[in-house]
Amino acid sequence: MTSAPLLTPSDQQDADQEVIARILAGERDLFAVLIRRYSDVLYRHAVGMTGSPDVAEDVLQSSFIKAFHHLGEVRGRFDAWVFRIVANACKDWLKNIRRTHLSYEEDTEPSSFATPDEELDRTELRTDLDWALAQLPDSLREAFVMKHVEGRSYEEMADLLGSTVGALKMRVHRAREALQGLLMEKYA
Repeated sequence: MTSAPLLTPSDQQDADQEVIARILAGERDLFAVLIRRYSDVLYRHAVGMTGSPDVAEDVLQSSFIKAFHHLGEVRGRFDAWVFRIVANACKDWLKNIRRTHLSYEEDTEPSSFATPDEELDRTELRTDLDWALAQLPDSLREAFVMKHVEGRSYEEMADLLGSTVGALKMRVHRAREALQGLLMEKYA
């Protein structure tokens, strides 16, 4: 069995542009190629930002619909363009909802804790961390989630958000400080 060769970012951009050109020329069904190519990474970002798999699915669906309707407006890399659509949709959702609890995907892994008390402590800590993340301004939460939940490099973050590495390092640093302060208050 042979594996498909990995595409360089330039090759990926060229492949995306070719698919986009064909879609705009009338092969509308090819939009599914772009959805398959980018939905996983965009979904993980939406879950990290909203804290809800259901909301993330809704955000992703509406974002892809918007992307389809505005496909002729893509300038540059499609992945960065569609990422901004999803990121903005997440921020809009966060602005329009009162958050009382934020939780990431449910754990499907068996617990590695030896006792029910340790498991309860873990659940409480996660709940407290989720609460603290919900208190952060959107820009700090987004930077923190991209760096520490999604594991992105600062360079990749800068590229996707149209920002500088230095600015993003500062946002992540401020997010960590804010989280630390919120959690210290809670446990004081």
